[in-house]
Amino acid sequence: QVQLVESGGGSVQAGGSLRLSCAASGDTSNYNLMGWFRQAPGKEREGVAAICVRRYRVYYADSVKGRFTTSQDTAKNTVSLQMNSLKPEDTAMYYCATGVYSGGSWPPLRSEYDYWGQGTQVTVAS
Repeated sequence: QVQLVESGGGSVQAGGSLRLSCAASGDTSNYNLMGWFRQAPGKEREGVAAICVRRYRVYYADSVKGRFTTSQDTAKNTVSLQMNSLKPEDTAMYYCATGVYSGGSWPPLRSEYDYWGQGTQVTVAS
């Protein structure tokens, strides 16, 4: 079992920044994939970023490329999402997730994530 806890959400003005963190605990040793997803009201959950440090792979959705950066501290079992130049359309609940990436297609499918956090709300005012 793996537990994920997100933090760092909040409300900001457009153009501002937030840094989300996700702390993993439990039996994390076999899980090499971390991802960030978001879901706005009335919309489907979408992948925002993914990272597999051991395989030197990083993914960003086109909508956040150049504005968001994800990084992982494997020693601390944490992953972060630095969000800059935030836009009102970035408003959503943000989730982190973990799974096992075995070198298949990139970015991984959502079904490859086994554990999910409870989410943290990000609200960007115009």
